[in-house]
Formats: sequence, C-alpha cells, structure tokens
Amino acid sequence: MDVLLIIISILLSLFVLKFSHNYFLKRKFHDPINSRSSHVGIATRNGGISIYLTLLLISVYFYLQSIEIFDYSYLIPLSILLVVGLYDDIYEVDFKLKFLFQIITAKIMIDSGLIIDNFHGILGIYELNRIFAQIFTIFIVVAIINSINFIDGIDGLAISIISVFIISFEFFAKNQTGLQSISIILLASFIPLLYFNYRSIKKIFLGDSGSLFLGGIVSIYVLNILSTDYIIKNEYDLNKMIFVISILGYPIIDITRVFFLRILKGTSPFVADRNHIHHRLLNKFKNHLLTSLCIISMSILLTIFTQILFNF
Repeated sequence: MDVLLIIISILLSLFVLKFSHNYFLKRKFHDPINSRSSHVGIATRNGGISIYLTLLLISVYFYLQSIEIFDYSYLIPLSILLVVGLYDDIYEVDFKLKFLFQIITAKIMIDSGLIIDNFHGILGIYELNRIFAQIFTIFIVVAIINSINFIDGIDGLAISIISVFIISFEFFAKNQTGLQSISIILLASFIPLLYFNYRSIKKIFLGDSGSLFLGGIVSIYVLNILSTDYIIKNEYDLNKMIFVISILGYPIIDITRVFFLRILKGTSPFVADRNHIHHRLLNKFKNHLLTSLCIISMSILLTIFTQILFNF
C-alpha cells in the first residue's frame, strides 16, 4: 500500500508539474527577475500546485471509495491558502489581505478541533483559557505560515526543511499519528519538484501558492503534536513545545531574526529583502545546493542536540 502510494504520488506530481508548467509558459506567467532573484532564466511558480493537486486527487479517490486516509476537513483551510498564494504568484496580493486569509484559515483549523490549549508545563503553565488558547493558536499558525514563506528563497530549501520536519514528526511519534498518508504523499510529491527546482533551464519554483499551502500543512502537524493524541516515544523524554522548536529551528530562528532586523531599520516586517540567513550563506557559497545542504545539516544537528540535551 505505502509503496504504491509513493509511486502514484511521484507520477501524479510529475504529470501535474509538466502540465501546469506548460500552461504557465503559454500564458507567460513567469517568475519576474528583480534585485532579489537568484535565477537568470525563465522560471515558473507552479510547484505548489503539483503538490496540492497530488494530495487532492489521491484524497478524492479514497473519499469516493469511502476510505478515510486522513481528516479530509484539513483540505478546506489548505485550499484557501493555495488559492490565495496562487493569485499572489500571478497578480500579486497586498500582504495585509494575505495576513487576513491566514487568520481565517487558522480559525477554521481551530473550529475543526486543532487548538493549542495546553503549554505542557512550559513556564509552569498547563491548561489555557479558551479565549487565550484561540488567540495564541491563531498567532502560532500565522507565524508558521509566514516562516515557511520566508525560507522559500533559494532552490530546494523550503521543501527540504519541511521534509526533515515531516520525517521527524513521524519518527518521534510513539503511535500512529493519523497523518502517515499525508506524509507519504507529500514526501513523494517533493521528489519531481526538487529536480525541476535545481535544473538550470525552465526552472519550477514552489511559489507563494506552495509556501502558503505547505505552511498550512506544517501548522496542522504542529497543532497535532501539541494535542493529547500525539505521544512522543518514551526514550525521547521531551516537552512538546521544546520538541516543536527543535524540529522547526531554522524557520523560527530566521523569521525572528528578520522581523527584528526590519523593525530596527524602520521598515515593514512583511517587505521582502535579502537579509535572510540563506541569502547570507548563498552569498558566501555561491551555490544553492551547498547552501541548502548546510542549513539542512544544521537543522538536523539542532534536533539531535536537543534530544541529547533534554535526555541527559
């Protein structure tokens, strides 16, 4: 079953990538080249569409077979993020409008039962007031979505970081999480995109549609971790909050650093620039793959170091 799901996901992702790429080229929906760009040739932003449609089409098939491989209600907020990001990729959307839709999707997640209502002992706090829990959950979801969007600046980085996150999520779980099928579909659908992302001509980027959609995915995973259903393996005696911070270390560090730098400069935290950590490393290494591998290695080491530190 899992092997078949992997093969189908790869083939579907490849098909949608090629089809949507040709459509984007035909309609001249190219990624503009500006001072922040790291590419010099024609590129399109249809990577997120392939991942989303792969997940959607497989979900529809199983739904029609009356087989629930995950909670299909997750597709509602994820679809909203995908559409907003896609519109932004083609026509550009004001950041305030994107921010509003992120809040709406966060509230939909809360209403579906995903909420951070317990700090699990951080700062001596456990159960949270319902109103505060909703406000805090919205803040966390919006922060995660933007942190994933922020790291989508060089080839392969965002999907590689998310791959490490998903693998960590599944590896450290004591019991079946209920998200295994999504994990398999996503990891498999990333494979064709990585190839198109790194090739030198007619590149395909994740796009805002992909980064917002995957930010929503990561948010769902995080909210699952912080629920009572997700149990960390006994040999990894970690506080859940610390666990989340360790496996999302790079996006958290990067968004925090960039926000403070922009505020100190008197500019909007949402105005794009090239002050991200990956941009600094890219200037040093002059190579996207090497830069991504460096950051991925640091992320894995941070996760391992956290396990050692809190299990010593």
